[in-house]
Amino acid sequence: MRALVRRVTHASVSVGNESIGEINSGLLVYLGVDRDDEESDASWLVKKILGLRIFEDGNGRMSHAIPESDGILVVSQFTLFGNLQKGFRPSFNQAADPAKGKGLYEHFLVLVNEEFKGNLHQGAFGEEMKINATDDGPVSIWIDSKNRKY
Repeated sequence: MRALVRRVTHASVSVGNESIGEINSGLLVYLGVDRDDEESDASWLVKKILGLRIFEDGNGRMSHAIPESDGILVVSQFTLFGNLQKGFRPSFNQAADPAKGKGLYEHFLVLVNEEFKGNLHQGAFGEEMKINATDDGPVSIWIDSKNRKY
């Protein structure tokens, strides 16, 4: 699984003209599922995201994990597995098929909901979505369950 985690002051997601999720300060998480991912990848990724110390303390240092007063907005995004090895048109053949992707995306959401007591919102898997976000910092962190060395 791959996640692009952005610290935001506001983020919202809509499908068509309908708003389906919105947070004020917190994390916007774009989540991609690899064709070889398993539930253990989701568990590892949730632990990493909820433990990220990217929120500032009283001295302006990033030393706190997301507070429960903030929110998390999770949006599925298979394009995180875009591959440009053969030119300029991305290939997404490493991304999970829709059934597997949706299952692991929903499992990820269950795990976040179990561990995080703040507001949790989500996009609509497989739908064309519009995301509106205001970055805070900006702070953006890339996490990949298949590359745990960074």
